Amino acid sequence: MDIIELTRKLGAAIQQEEAYKNFIAIRTKNDNDEELQKQIGEFNLLKMQLDEELQKQEKNEDKIREANERVLEVYNTIMSSEAMQEFNKAYAEYKALTDKIMNILAMCQNGEDPETCEPSNCTGNCSSCSGCH
Repeated sequence: MDIIELTRKLGAAIQQEEAYKNFIAIRTKNDNDEELQKQIGEFNLLKMQLDEELQKQEKNEDKIREANERVLEVYNTIMSSEAMQEFNKAYAEYKALTDKIMNILAMCQNGEDPETCEPSNCTGNCSSCSGCH
């Protein structure tokens, strides 16, 4: 079996993981949520309008402030919705899985033992750390 075949098998195994299945199910549910999609469409339109105001040579600071406030209002409505909170939780769990997989692969590429290497939770930002290993 060559490396590409093994990679395809890994891809298939990832798709069998609960974190992946949950993420896809919630993403699909949100994609089909008409109200959520309407809000996202409104957000995108408002963001484009804000960007247009910001690109103008003669900027109207009142229009920019009002447009920015409206963008933030819609954004906060979307992000505080139960659907998006559920999505963000599922995405975080799925991302944790894929990050661990990618870290193990990177460790193996750097010569560590594939059977025993275990990635740390190091973010690379010491300010978020409670101490090394």
